[in-house]
Amino acid sequence: QVQLVESGGGLVQAGGSLRLSCAASGRTFSSYTMGWFRQAPGKERDFVAAITWSGGVIYYADSVKGRFTISRDNAKNTMYLQMNSLKPEDTAVYYCAARILESIRTMSEVYDYWGQGTQVTVSS
Repeated sequence: QVQLVESGGGLVQAGGSLRLSCAASGRTFSSYTMGWFRQAPGKERDFVAAITWSGGVIYYADSVKGRFTISRDNAKNTMYLQMNSLKPEDTAVYYCAARILESIRTMSEVYDYWGQGTQVTVSS
């Protein structure tokens, strides 16, 4: 069992930056592939980025490529999402997720553990 807690969300103006954190506890964090997803009101939960346990493979959604950076510190059991050049369309609840299998996947259904989410609001 893995417990995930997101933090770092908030209100920011367009063009600004935020850094989200996902703290993990429970079973060995370093063995999981981790991902970030987001869900805007009335919309489905969308893939944002994912990183394998070693950090050797990283994948981004096209909508955030070049603006967001995913990283992890296995010694601190923490994953991060650095978000730069934020746009109003980035407004959503952001969730971190853990996947037992190593391969990167963009479908939320294949992730095994989820955090409670953190709100990111980007004003125009």
